[in-house]
This record gives sequence, structure tokens and C-alpha cells, in this order.
Amino acid sequence: MTFTLTIDCGGGGIKGSVLDDAGTMRAHPIRVPTPYPLPPDLFVKTLVDLGTQLPNADRVTVGMPGMIRHGVVVATPHYVTRSGPRTRVDPELVEAWRGFDARTALAEAFGLPTLVLNDAEVHGAGVVAGTGCELVLTLGTGLGCALFDGGELAPHLEMSQAPVRWGMSYDTYIGEHERRRLGDALWSRRVRNVIEGLRPVFLWDRVYLGGGNSRLITPAQLARMGDDVVVVPNTAGIVGGVRAWTLGQR
Repeated sequence: MTFTLTIDCGGGGIKGSVLDDAGTMRAHPIRVPTPYPLPPDLFVKTLVDLGTQLPNADRVTVGMPGMIRHGVVVATPHYVTRSGPRTRVDPELVEAWRGFDARTALAEAFGLPTLVLNDAEVHGAGVVAGTGCELVLTLGTGLGCALFDGGELAPHLEMSQAPVRWGMSYDTYIGEHERRRLGDALWSRRVRNVIEGLRPVFLWDRVYLGGGNSRLITPAQLARMGDDVVVVPNTAGIVGGVRAWTLGQR
């Protein structure tokens, strides 16, 4: 049996567990706050320290926010800030993260085969049915996005950074800060508006809403989104760590 250490890295917290081949957690998930400022070397150390608190594993899956290509960070939205999401961006951190080979650095630090993907892609690996066009949107500190076609992972789109209205990005428009400001009812209406706005863009067969805030969408707004919109548990961000190794990419 192969055991997989899966670590789900968010803007506010980093959590992980060890899974067996069936995707069953072999240990209760451990969560630590995301430290800031967060240069790449501290990121690696934080993940290794978390891993030492969990049972031994044979490989590692890491999901992290941002544009990740072949395990290399092209851009990451939160980890380049001085004190966390919505704080000032540090130009030195931008340069430190740009082109950082996270897969190689983590593989060397853990001494294990390592897979690094966008966090929404790992989340999606745990929930997609593998048929048709399936979109995964994660609602947390900001917005995560992953697209699957026939169970294969499509090239990543950083929808979170696209403008939506009033000079706001999707990350800001339906992120945690706005949810707290608006309250769940008005925020849920925004989420529904986003779904309706993206529907003609993707023409999906099914869309999955995950992340920590998906459970806060009001039943009334969820019902109006349609039967092709499904809320999935936030634990998918960890459970998907096993299936992520079998994903093909287009």
C-alpha cells in the first residue's frame, strides 16, 4: 500500500494528513497558521515541520494557491504579501517566488517523490466524476479554479485575478473579506451572480463549489444556481492528494 502525505496550503492556514490508496485519512488532519512574511525557504520548512507530526508516507502531494506549472511557481497571490492576504505586496517576495521550483525543493526536503499543483486542482481531483467538462471553484480566502475534461486536468486559469466589477478581482469580490463585510446572505447572492456570469464562458456539465466557505452559501441561493452546481466538502483538498497522481493533463 502507498501512503500519501497531502498538504493543502491556503492564505490563512496550512493543513495536512496522510492517506492510504483508497483516499482514507490515516491520521487526524493537522492545521497550522500560514506564517507571514513567507519566503520560499520558510514555506518549505513549514511544510516539512507539519509532515513530521504525521505518520510516515511514501510520497507527497502539495496544493498551493497561484499559477503553478509543472511544479514551478509562476505567480502566487498571498505569499508575496508582507502580512497576509490584502496587505501590501513585497517586491522582494515577488521575485523570490517567481520561478521557484517548489516540486524539486520539497522533494529534496522530504526525500520523497513530490507533486505540486494549484490547490483547486488537488481539490478537484478528489471530487470530479471524470466525465464531461467539470469546473471546480473553491471559496476561501479568495477564489480557486480548476477545469477538468473527461477527468483530465486542463491548463490552469487564474480566474481569481480576473476583473469582475468596480475594479475588483474575483479574489476580492467573493473572498473571505467581502463575505465578512456583507454577511452570508448578500455574499451568497454574489456567488450566484459569479456562477451565472461564468456559465456561458465554460458551458460546463457540472460545477463543484468547494473550499471552507462553500458551506456558508444560503440554501435559497444554492437552489437558484441549478442542479448542475454541487457543494462538496472542504476535505477534498486533502482527499484529492491520492487521485492527483493519476490525473492526465491536456
